[in-house]
Amino acid sequence: MQTPSRPASRATALLAALALAGCATLSAPPTDGTAGVALPGEWSNASASTVAGRPADAAGLAAWWQRFGDATLTTLVEQALAANTDVASARAALRESRALADVSAARLGPTVGAEASAQRSRSQGGSSTGSYRVGFDASWEPDIFGANRAASNAAALSADAGAAKLGDVQVSVAAEVALDYLTLRSAEARLAIGLDNLELQKETLQIAQWRVQAGLATSLDSEQARAAVEQTQAQIPALQTTIAQTRHQLALLTGRSVAELQLPAGAPLPQLPGDLALSFPAETLRQRADVRAAELRVGAAAQQIVSADAARYPSFNLGGSLGLSALTLGGLTSGSAALGSLLAGISLPIFDGGAAKAQVRAEQAAYDQARAAHRAAVLTALKDVEDALVALQGDRTRLTNLRNAADAAGNAALLARQRYGSGLVDFQTVLDTQRSLLVTQESVALADADLAADHVRLYKALGGGWSPDGASATASQRTTPDPA
Repeated sequence: MQTPSRPASRATALLAALALAGCATLSAPPTDGTAGVALPGEWSNASASTVAGRPADAAGLAAWWQRFGDATLTTLVEQALAANTDVASARAALRESRALADVSAARLGPTVGAEASAQRSRSQGGSSTGSYRVGFDASWEPDIFGANRAASNAAALSADAGAAKLGDVQVSVAAEVALDYLTLRSAEARLAIGLDNLELQKETLQIAQWRVQAGLATSLDSEQARAAVEQTQAQIPALQTTIAQTRHQLALLTGRSVAELQLPAGAPLPQLPGDLALSFPAETLRQRADVRAAELRVGAAAQQIVSADAARYPSFNLGGSLGLSALTLGGLTSGSAALGSLLAGISLPIFDGGAAKAQVRAEQAAYDQARAAHRAAVLTALKDVEDALVALQGDRTRLTNLRNAADAAGNAALLARQRYGSGLVDFQTVLDTQRSLLVTQESVALADADLAADHVRLYKALGGGWSPDGASATASQRTTPDPA
């Protein structure tokens, strides 16, 4: 057997040493889905989110608005997810990040190109010469130390984070549509209450005027009654303005003009079923869109550390070409026209003033920032859910008390009117009871809307409104085709 030459042995030894050096490159730091936050076994206000000890189905989070049983609300949310400008922008950003991830992944393989050229030149003496060439060029950079692979992984994780970002926008838009819709229906209910009380106060004013004409009361009673009518009348334009502006906001959220918004007026506030209150384990928060995006950014930052560290080691490049070259076009078919070349290169950083190590430190600092942001996202999610549960519990109790108060105020206003007509009570009693009736009825309408809004905020806090597996984003994306 022929022994290898000394230069070949040295080259082999050098490659072996470089391969061993590759084992010394950094590995990606681990990621933790909970960012080191100890998730509770149950919520501190679990009683507010459980009905008869029966937890709700977590699968209902993706399209939670359907649980309200309001076809108009469902239509508005679906229109917003399909046409909202913020959603469209986030969807375009996702396409961009996925395309950039494909660009990064393409660098892992070889590149091949083709070329053809023809040249004709004439000398001063009149003779002419030609040159023809066709061929293929190929190059490849072996990713021995994993720099390109780590960069590709980072780009892929960033693209996944972009999908979660799209989900976060969808969650916010769906919740905002629902909250504005509840505001609209609440304002319409309060307008109806105001108009009903206005009619009642006008009847009271008529009674007071009759009693003044009969000499049974003074003009003070009629003036007080007229003041009450005007005060109630003054509230009507403000409610009408709120209704109109809320409709404008819903048109904006659904990506259409006010004239294009088809929204029936006067529909009742969505009545929530008795088992709508939810109970989800805290582990569900890992699938919240913003938490998921923060976790993926931690993974991308970890891969950037690996890529930066691998850049400190040698890089290799293999290239070659194969083609035909001749002085005439017909000469390209001869065997002598074939030519080829092969090139192997290595680049080794020797001195860069510490730039490569500083880049690694910078990526490690960026990783620490991403971890801190991830932890903040988890803690914020826990706070949002606890806040929503506390509000849900408090508003449910408040609504019960206000409804009882409204019933009592209605009875008191009726009795006061009857007794005033009989001269058994003074007019101030009538005014007080009617004013109390209007206030309590408005409070019931507001508390009813607040309770419904608490459910919306709870769904949003739990991350409802998107599908972590990308189904929600895909469904929305079908409505807006990618540009060719």
